[in-house]
Amino acid sequence: MLLRTLAAAGLPATGRFISKAGWVSRVWVGDEYVVRLNNDGRFRDAYRHEAAVVNLLAGSEVPHARLIAHGDGPDGPWYISERLPGQTLYDAWPTADPHTRQAMIESLGAALRALHRVPVPADLLPPWLAGALAGKPWPAFHPPVVSATLQQVEAARRLPDHDSRLLADVADWVEERLALFAADEPVLVHGDLHGSNVIVDQGRVTGLIDFAEALAQPADVELDTILRWCARAREFPPTPDERGLDEATLTEVPGWLHGAYPELFEREQLRERLNFYDMYVELALYAHHPQPDVREGAQHRIDRLLAGHNHLEALIW
Repeated sequence: MLLRTLAAAGLPATGRFISKAGWVSRVWVGDEYVVRLNNDGRFRDAYRHEAAVVNLLAGSEVPHARLIAHGDGPDGPWYISERLPGQTLYDAWPTADPHTRQAMIESLGAALRALHRVPVPADLLPPWLAGALAGKPWPAFHPPVVSATLQQVEAARRLPDHDSRLLADVADWVEERLALFAADEPVLVHGDLHGSNVIVDQGRVTGLIDFAEALAQPADVELDTILRWCARAREFPPTPDERGLDEATLTEVPGWLHGAYPELFEREQLRERLNFYDMYVELALYAHHPQPDVREGAQHRIDRLLAGHNHLEALIW
């Protein structure tokens, strides 16, 4: 498969490539290139979307991997990018000293500020997410889309075992908070930023990677995944067979990020906005996830959100 993909891109099949697992892709990391092959049909247009987003980054100060080529082949859609120096933040974090950890997060703040300044079409959505919002199956349940939050309430109401009283309270809760977003200007948001999607080298970020979930939303939507990762890092392993980081090692990340990119934290009623994003994710899980136990867990977390409690209580910035 690797050789066929390299041939389709017109690249020589030389050099060493290391095979790595992923959540939805097979990955080969070479000396110069990273080759990804998507054999999960639920995300079939993900690479086309990522290529479009990476093209938006051309000429910007956003550290990212240059696109070499992408296309479709007999083994599925493929995407080839340049190999960035360094390793993932997930891999670098456990052995990094506190000074290096702070430097990496401060560099991440600078990268995010640059990303959020990139001009973006106001309607940018990943194709799989646009399809899910239009009624197709949901392959993933984030990032939040503010304007579609009430739509998730209505989707949950179509479940045969839904809690009608709970959803009535949720609808009221959402409607009371929509005005918080009325004046927002959408920016380019990565949408899935955690340790496995940041490449670092010698204490700095050399690239943000995997823009398959990038979209146009308020800038602080970026904090939804970042803070969820800090509070519940074990739920963010790089592959299903690995473990996420220890949350206790990430307690200072929000404060370091705030120091490097304070504007991201300066929105009025930020906590309520973050709670709103969290509600969207839990509603999407409750309304669309195929596993009953996952839906039950989401319902419990929705109850807690209505009572003013969630994972943000464990974080300080």
